[in-house]
Amino acid sequence: MIHPHTYIHPSAKLATNVKIDPFSVIHPNVEIGEGTWIGSNVTIMEGARIGKNCRIFPGAVIAAIPQDLKYEGEQTTVEIGDNTTIREFVTVNRGSKDRWTTKVGNNCLIMAYSHIAHDCIVGNNCIMSNNTQMAGHVVMGDNAILAGMCAVHQFVQIGQHAFIAGGSLVSKDVPPYIKAGRTPLSYAGVNSVGLKRRGFSLDRINQILDIYRIIYNKGMNTSQALNYIEEEFPATDERDEIVTFIRESGRGIIKRFTKGSGDDE
Repeated sequence: MIHPHTYIHPSAKLATNVKIDPFSVIHPNVEIGEGTWIGSNVTIMEGARIGKNCRIFPGAVIAAIPQDLKYEGEQTTVEIGDNTTIREFVTVNRGSKDRWTTKVGNNCLIMAYSHIAHDCIVGNNCIMSNNTQMAGHVVMGDNAILAGMCAVHQFVQIGQHAFIAGGSLVSKDVPPYIKAGRTPLSYAGVNSVGLKRRGFSLDRINQILDIYRIIYNKGMNTSQALNYIEEEFPATDERDEIVTFIRESGRGIIKRFTKGSGDDE
């Protein structure tokens, strides 16, 4: 299932039913799992670990060295989970001395021309739409979605089940379960539609809504809001996830949109 016009380094480890189309190049120290398809003109560079049943479309480059002047040639990796699709001309750079790896989880869709920089961690079931650019050290939680042409600042964290509107500049952390949009990027409500699609009950969604009303609409500062939530709301996985995410935020979370904060509307 390997086209004769494909080059595979003798030390690369490929499962027996991997399919590779012509003019692709597989470098040394690469592992590719069962059932994965590699399209034409794909470059899989040293340190790539690609899971089962993935699809990598023409022009993609996986595991090139970091675009980081501090990189000194250390042996690092890119890890791609099972059942993940990487579309045309996507680039995924391998890790640096920070995390030693860049990870993309299972069942992800990384659309055309997107970039995932060194030391990023992308969770399971994530979507990055066309032309989305992710700088180094970003963490993206499970089931999060970035619409087209988003640009994510280094070290940003994006919570699980978050949805970020197309064309957004993401320079602050985006808490879990919410929608974010406008300029500057702001809280735009809870991602209720996405949560319903993933099986969240109405009671769970309503509790998330009530929590974010405290954080964004009651005039409290962040510490006051989190203390109130811990005192007044019953402990649930969602409550604890939100509180922990915000307490541990390194860049601070996005704010509620206010008139005159930069949007033309």
